[in-house]
Amino acid sequence: MKNEDTKIVSEKLPHLFSPLQLGEVKLAHRVVMAPLTRMRSAQPGNVPQDMNVEYYSQRATNGGLIITEATQISPQGQGYPATPGIHSAEQIAGWQKVVNAVHDKGGVIYLQLWHVGRISHSSLQANGALPVAPSAVRPSGDAYTSDGRMVPFETPRALERQEILSIVDDYKIAAQNAQKAGFDGVEIHGANGYLVDQFLRDKTNLRTDEYGSSLENRTRFLIEVAQAVVKVWGGGRVGLRLSPFGSFNDMGDSQPMELFSHAVGKMAALGLAYIHLVEPRQDESPGFDTSRWASTPMGTLFRDKFSGAIIAAGGYTGESAESAIAAEHADAIAFGRNFIANPDLPKRLAAGAELNRYHRDSFYGGTEKGYTDYPFLAQVVPVEDKKF
Repeated sequence: MKNEDTKIVSEKLPHLFSPLQLGEVKLAHRVVMAPLTRMRSAQPGNVPQDMNVEYYSQRATNGGLIITEATQISPQGQGYPATPGIHSAEQIAGWQKVVNAVHDKGGVIYLQLWHVGRISHSSLQANGALPVAPSAVRPSGDAYTSDGRMVPFETPRALERQEILSIVDDYKIAAQNAQKAGFDGVEIHGANGYLVDQFLRDKTNLRTDEYGSSLENRTRFLIEVAQAVVKVWGGGRVGLRLSPFGSFNDMGDSQPMELFSHAVGKMAALGLAYIHLVEPRQDESPGFDTSRWASTPMGTLFRDKFSGAIIAAGGYTGESAESAIAAEHADAIAFGRNFIANPDLPKRLAAGAELNRYHRDSFYGGTEKGYTDYPFLAQVVPVEDKKF
């Protein structure tokens, strides 16, 4: 690994730009690049390509953590066109180029493991099969087809018990493939209404077997997935993303605090390096009221259930990130849209510099436009003994 002799320092944001021990990994600062779906893998094959290498390399900093875009663990796990996978030799090789580029900048990079469950379409599934889910509950809204059109979601097929065990094994194999690609660790995607989240919540999990009904049963799939991944990596290099009060992808639960307190406690017992919590947003889904949680930092709700680090995500600025870490509401902050538009976001935050504005119309799919062409900070006023 080529370790650039640079350190980002900020007098105004000293907590945000302080070191952090994240499980087995030492970070130089606490500005994390959030997982961001961009739908720009090479076709056919959903393989990371040269412009993906450039994109991640641009956003790498010495000792800074990047969590990759959600990456399907199997062909069945895909729900959007041109999203990358980690289940073929070509995909592993493509990701290895990304990892090497990030390591050349001294960066740390984790792969996010993803199965979308019901948030897919039969055109993306082998032989036109229906998407799978814990229960046959159709989400409201529209799905992407393989050619990028938007059509109403289909009713998914409920998974059989043996199929669930097979998907757990897919997570294990994907974790092993991430090691082959050279990643520093992995994050399990348990948020935003995808398969792990679908098993957790009682709006989408109507099962009456050992994977449904009680809190213990609804967290069983998550626990089995986490155990499988930890066997590959060890807990100190595994994280989990959760959105306890999120309604995205038509999600909800009747007792979210009880459910996610139970789930986080189970993850603590496995020794996970971190929990990555998505803050609730009042405008996330029409008709779903998250206002009672909107002003409550997620870390304060679950800190006593988990001894590892807490990464918070959701609309943070440099100043609010600094405040959250100083108050011990979180240990690190993940930035999303501002990292899309600002490849050198940590340096801009440290310098108090103006941020580029992001362009929503180029978030998903396309070329280098709106992907690798956002400008870097032209100049930072030199400060004695401080290197950017």
